[in-house]
Amino acid sequence: MKTLLGLVASPRKFGNSEIFIKEIHRCLKGSWNLRLIRLPELDIRPCLACYQCLFGPMRCVQRDNLPLVLEEMVKADALVVAAPTYFLGANASLKRLLDRGLSFYAHIDALWGKPAVGVAIAGVTGLEGYTKLVVDSFLKLILADHRGCEVVYGALPGEVLLGHEGPAAARKLARALEEGAETPDSKTPRCPLCGGDTFRFLPSADPAGSGVQKIRCMTCSSEGTLRWDGASFAVETIRGEHPLFLTREDTVAHLKWLQSMKDLFMKRRDELKAVTRAYKDTGTWVRPENT
Repeated sequence: MKTLLGLVASPRKFGNSEIFIKEIHRCLKGSWNLRLIRLPELDIRPCLACYQCLFGPMRCVQRDNLPLVLEEMVKADALVVAAPTYFLGANASLKRLLDRGLSFYAHIDALWGKPAVGVAIAGVTGLEGYTKLVVDSFLKLILADHRGCEVVYGALPGEVLLGHEGPAAARKLARALEEGAETPDSKTPRCPLCGGDTFRFLPSADPAGSGVQKIRCMTCSSEGTLRWDGASFAVETIRGEHPLFLTREDTVAHLKWLQSMKDLFMKRRDELKAVTRAYKDTGTWVRPENT
């Protein structure tokens, strides 16, 4: 029997995020065991930026619940992530886990290419903000095979599965887990490198009226252009200098680059400290009493 791991980025029990993951599980045709993790319940501490997880045994020095999550992700055959929208963005529990993402590099072989899907849930139609982008980024940066991400709407617990759109989205994502992602809609501009559909519009030197706009994909950070040919949009992007997840080789190369920064820091330590030392006494820190 295969195992589906559901990461619920919502503190609400029996809320829309939880039941949507369970509906995806019900839609799977094969024999699947569902294991669930509610991220807000866990002790996932902020990253210390110490980079110890990149060297030696490649384990984080903090003693919290991160190893539990990593173990379940490694053992699972597929992943599904659900995040509710809080103030136009994904619940912070998902980003806090992603902030510890350097720890994923110790498990490249186990995580790379693992089938995964996600859902962004908002209570009001059109007010999902950047929640889908956060979910897309999470699925890519955990090194999984991102097979689909849907936006569904529902404010009250269970509302997400009322009507047609929610159940249809669940069936679509279940099918993607078992059979692979569907061919993207050609009418929706997407990054040809990563499939992302969120872009930043950059200052462009193209003459007015050319129909070409310089852009950056907000999922993989690759720059390119968006062109309007009078009938549809065409997106072209170019790999950046440090792609993080476009290929397994890119991921390994980025890991080696991160590890090399230790030696670079040691070589430039005196120069760098001279810069930071000049700001040592600037400003007053505001902290809780008795700390």
